[in-house]
Amino acid sequence: MSRSSPTNPPPLDGLRVVDFSRIIAGPLCTQQLADLGADVIKIEHPVTGDDARARSPKGDGRGPMFLAFNRSKRSIAIDLSGDEGQDLARCLVAEADVVVENFRPGVMARLGLGAEELRAADPSLVYVSISAYGASGPFADRPGLDPVLQAESGMMALTGPIGGGPTRHPLSLIDTLTAAHATSSICAALLGRSRHGRGDFIDLCLLDTAIAALGNAGLQYLVTGVPPPRSGNRHIAAAPIDLFPTATAPIYLAMATDRLFAKLCEVIARPDLATDERFDTPSHRSRNRDALTVEIAAALVTRPAGEWLVDMAHLPAGAVRTIDEALQAPEVLARDMVRSIPDRDHEIEVLGTPFKFADTEVAPFRPPPRLAEHTDDVLASILSLSSEEITGLRARGIVT
Repeated sequence: MSRSSPTNPPPLDGLRVVDFSRIIAGPLCTQQLADLGADVIKIEHPVTGDDARARSPKGDGRGPMFLAFNRSKRSIAIDLSGDEGQDLARCLVAEADVVVENFRPGVMARLGLGAEELRAADPSLVYVSISAYGASGPFADRPGLDPVLQAESGMMALTGPIGGGPTRHPLSLIDTLTAAHATSSICAALLGRSRHGRGDFIDLCLLDTAIAALGNAGLQYLVTGVPPPRSGNRHIAAAPIDLFPTATAPIYLAMATDRLFAKLCEVIARPDLATDERFDTPSHRSRNRDALTVEIAAALVTRPAGEWLVDMAHLPAGAVRTIDEALQAPEVLARDMVRSIPDRDHEIEVLGTPFKFADTEVAPFRPPPRLAEHTDDVLASILSLSSEEITGLRARGIVT
């Protein structure tokens, strides 16, 4: 179905979010909210800002780590260590619908910005806490980052070559999944608020996300009592799902169902494999995957990868691309998944948004903010402070 010209405004248009988060999970969530139309006010440390700003090769605090998760936000720098800065933050929250923070449990409460205090002042507030281990449990006060949770959750034990050691996935998958859960939870809480008028406290953590993401691998252990072994490029249970050689480059095939496997056998001119008693059912193919791999590989190495992929256009098969190849692929560009944002005298390239609506606009992208770029704008437009009052706050070191 092709998309029509949008006629509705962004779904979160008019919503205001105060964002105390940094690094990936929280900022990615609030960036998604900004894509959906929310006004996101990013509160940062006056000197260092979001910790991700330190990874900036150009020295402007907007390196790849920051650029990836902070477009379309307004940045205000507030010193939260004292009463005046905390009061200022509370005033901003009083004008907001959603708060997102990813400090360790207890930190925001010590600043007078915890969920209990802020929701007592405004029961309609949706307050989101993202932490490593959650607001309760024996590890609640421990710090933790995505790679550590990959190790602790069992993910690393599943990743890596067969017979090799555990391997960390280089992408921050747990952070990314947590951000998606945060966005969906916020939208659900806002829907609930529209019905009964009350906000909510949402307690999200990397540990819960990682355990939930174990999916069928976790269930394989719960059902059988045996943890699945590392399977390399193979699927844990199904076959043929693997990386296969060709006469040129390897290609990845995922043909686990009887229907897909039969079509693959036709393409590689081996229809006999579909009726071979070793491979005629999913369980037989899984049990005899080594023999099946040999048979398929023997056929594939006779022709170049490009030719096979043309013949397999109707099947789940693909080239193994580098990141530059993927980001320049016609099908990626056609979906607007690489975008340019005007930024003063140049343009910034960023990844697009997966949100695609037929009748609803996604908010126009704005460049990720420089530290404190919008301090005056936010204080004047939201809190109606005069230029003299803002100058006074700046002189006292409360804002930058």
